[in-house]
Amino acid sequence: MALKIVTMMTIAAAIPDVGGEGWTYFALAYALNRALTAYLYWRARCSDNAADTLAQEQGRNFFVLAGVFALSAFLPKPVAYWVFAAGVAAIQLQYMLPRVGTLRFERFVPRLGHISERFGLLMLILLGEGFFKLVVTLADKGIYSVSAGTLFNVTMGGLSLFALAWTYFDCAGNEKPKSRTSAVLLRYWFAHIVILWSAVTIGVALAGQVYVGLWEPYPPGYAALGSVGLAVFLASLWALRRTVADATDNYHSAGLRLFGIVMALVVLAVHPHIPSIVSNGLWALALFSQIGVPIFLALRDARRSDKML
Repeated sequence: MALKIVTMMTIAAAIPDVGGEGWTYFALAYALNRALTAYLYWRARCSDNAADTLAQEQGRNFFVLAGVFALSAFLPKPVAYWVFAAGVAAIQLQYMLPRVGTLRFERFVPRLGHISERFGLLMLILLGEGFFKLVVTLADKGIYSVSAGTLFNVTMGGLSLFALAWTYFDCAGNEKPKSRTSAVLLRYWFAHIVILWSAVTIGVALAGQVYVGLWEPYPPGYAALGSVGLAVFLASLWALRRTVADATDNYHSAGLRLFGIVMALVVLAVHPHIPSIVSNGLWALALFSQIGVPIFLALRDARRSDKML
């Protein structure tokens, strides 16, 4: 496990130059990480036939995949990227393929409470990265050198990251999947992967708040990332809602999600032609409506219940 931590350190250090000289270090560190995972499975073999077969298959699969990732370190680009991507896809396939995927083993199916906790923790980590990116970008530019409008934008960026966390946990975060069937678990898994990806893009996009005041258009690349990221986040959250137990749609309706998605896409279309204060306002409306409407409906229902009593 200590070596796996070192491989993750190497991967993180190589990412800033992964498109250049850092690629070899990135791919080799990733390959070693997968090889260590294979070794851990291999040494977990025991006398129980089902567990032994599972450990054997997982160890074999990850040793083979480690070789694929190591090979990609020395191939010319962009072939190296395609080989690496194929290896990442193979990791998912070796879990889910019918009759040969390891999800067919009852021992391998994750405990529902644990998997929901892990995804909730990952969401908090990624949103924390967004806060970190926003703060580092502001510190690099110099907090003393920016305008009051920029500071206002940065404040809105921080509140938006909080709103993303609220929306996720209020809607589906920490809720267990409906069942342990492969179909439900896979939908739950992939919905979370897309949600986490979109949270990363939004975190990166909010760093653009540092580069603009209130009256200039929002930086185009950052605006596209933020708008598309929010639309994908809300769409995936709606899909995730369909997979969790005890999911009621009284407060988190498809119409509410659709409103947020449409507003995010409107920002994507008009942001080059309007001041950032307007595009930020429209984007915030798309996001904060996902909090405000459920709170309003919950308070309304609570008042009605009190009157009935």
